[in-house]
Amino acid sequence: MSNDKYATPLSSRYASDEMSKIFSLRHRFSTWRKLWLTLAKAEKEVGLEMITDEAIAEMEKHLEITDEEIEDAKKEEAIVRHDVMAHVHTFGKTCPAAAGIIHLGATSCYVTDNADLIFLRDAYDILIPKLVNVIDRLSKFALEYKDLPVLGWTHFQPAQLTTVGKRSTLWLQELLWDLRNMQRARDDIGLRGAKGTTGTQASFLSLFHGNHDKVDELDEKIVELLGFDHAYPCTGQTYSRKIDIDAVAPLSSLGATAHKMATDIRLLANLKEIEEPFEKSQIGSSAMAYKRNPMRSERVCSLARHLGSLYQDVFQTSAVQWFERTLDDSAIRRISLPSAFLTADILLSTLLNITSGLVVYPKVIERRIKSELPFMATENIIMAMVENGGSRQDCHEEIRVLSHQAAAVVKEQGGDNDLIERIKNTEYFKPIWDDLEKLLDPSTFVGRAPQQTEKFVKVTVAEALKPYQSYINDEAVKLSV
Repeated sequence: MSNDKYATPLSSRYASDEMSKIFSLRHRFSTWRKLWLTLAKAEKEVGLEMITDEAIAEMEKHLEITDEEIEDAKKEEAIVRHDVMAHVHTFGKTCPAAAGIIHLGATSCYVTDNADLIFLRDAYDILIPKLVNVIDRLSKFALEYKDLPVLGWTHFQPAQLTTVGKRSTLWLQELLWDLRNMQRARDDIGLRGAKGTTGTQASFLSLFHGNHDKVDELDEKIVELLGFDHAYPCTGQTYSRKIDIDAVAPLSSLGATAHKMATDIRLLANLKEIEEPFEKSQIGSSAMAYKRNPMRSERVCSLARHLGSLYQDVFQTSAVQWFERTLDDSAIRRISLPSAFLTADILLSTLLNITSGLVVYPKVIERRIKSELPFMATENIIMAMVENGGSRQDCHEEIRVLSHQAAAVVKEQGGDNDLIERIKNTEYFKPIWDDLEKLLDPSTFVGRAPQQTEKFVKVTVAEALKPYQSYINDEAVKLSV
């Protein structure tokens, strides 16, 4: 790749080689050749005698397009201003025995649209295993920390306690929904098949001399040879661009999940409670040597915004298609479809790296709980006093006064929360002095968080991952940059 030309960072910097390859020029044009070969084979099997064994054998030997052929096709396209016909000519020069039957009866969208559908399916086959492993690793983290109390936040203000594991189930549940949506989208992808110029199959009906059964058989044969289970029954010149909405929507939704999760981790890093992995030689700042910036989570948030925006591309493209097709879908789809899958691939690779090495700091978590728990324990203290014969109203007033005094120490003087010390020094509360330690045990403030977490992981997550056991591994995931 030339250093003098702009290259999208999605492929040149971040995305995996396997995902980048799917949307590469070589793979695209080689897939076109595979589709022309498939068409010829199907036409021959259905009864077109003009398709020879020699032509098919020659095409089979040259499915992988060479660099020289790509350059030849570029030169041809500059003359004819049509990318598909440029490649028909180039393939024909390489396979002279097949030159007369390449693309026979087909329109350009036979190769461009069917190839795109193959790419969407194969791209999902890369994403889904990565998502499965993110879920698997995060579920292990949830179980490991299911009992560790942590301060909960609502409105980013201190709230009731939860546990570190329970909080991670909030991320996990959304990831499970993403898995469901992505698998459903992948399984729904079909082929355009051999439908002709406006979807009527008129050219193929002519080839088979008006035999409708043979035209149907041809379409079915192409689906079978390409490893799909169905072709869309109705198309115009293109397959409906609503299919692109169905394919990209789950990815944009994944972007929302990833952004929320990564934002939580960024906030937790600021609180010094949880951090993403930080490599031994990693530099956080060129000026501030002590910095441990959450760069992986920041990358996730950055690219998740882009992924979410791509939904509008496919939505608008689908909405403005006229009748059997217009060409204003072409340029934008060359950008938005690869971008969506490359970006989703990067997000999942990064999340896989993050969930493989989340670092928890229990002592920091404990200190923060201690600073807030006295306020949260006031209701428990009131109830304990009532059980010892006190008046709820009297106790409420006593603890209200002490709470405001302790809050002033924290907010105005920058001191520690000394509410418990004040309670210990107030004669009114003497009946429960010996019970204070028990009343302030953090584990008694987390409700059913540990039980919820264990049940969710061992039942809900386990059930969802059953079909994907062969995908699960413990391979280390290192980000290239």
